[in-house]
Amino acid sequence: MTTLRTICIVAIAALGTSGCALLPFGREEAVVRAMPGQLEPIHAAAITRDLAVFWVSSNGCTDKDDLTPVVERAGDGSTITLRRIDEDTCDQPMAEGIEIIWSFEELGLTPGSRVQVNNPYQLPPSI
Repeated sequence: MTTLRTICIVAIAALGTSGCALLPFGREEAVVRAMPGQLEPIHAAAITRDLAVFWVSSNGCTDKDDLTPVVERAGDGSTITLRRIDEDTCDQPMAEGIEIIWSFEELGLTPGSRVQVNNPYQLPPSI
């Protein structure tokens, strides 16, 4: 009975320490911040010549001031999340959407920076 008791105690101790080994040590906690407006689905995006170019849906009244790019820096790169601040309530949908461009300077990015886009892609509507 003593041998069985010892095996059980060793097994419980091993499970307890291996459970601790699964916990992430030294990792920073994720910071959740509220972003302005709504996440904007995009038809396309391109990062070229120190420009961030997006194609978004428009009902005929969308312009650059209706959207805001939120830039987050991490490591040696940045992520742009395009947010819609003002809804386009016009009734003249544009089949291809519209092109909106920000320079790296406008975004606070250094020329040649590595950039990725964090928006969902959506096909343009069939009109």
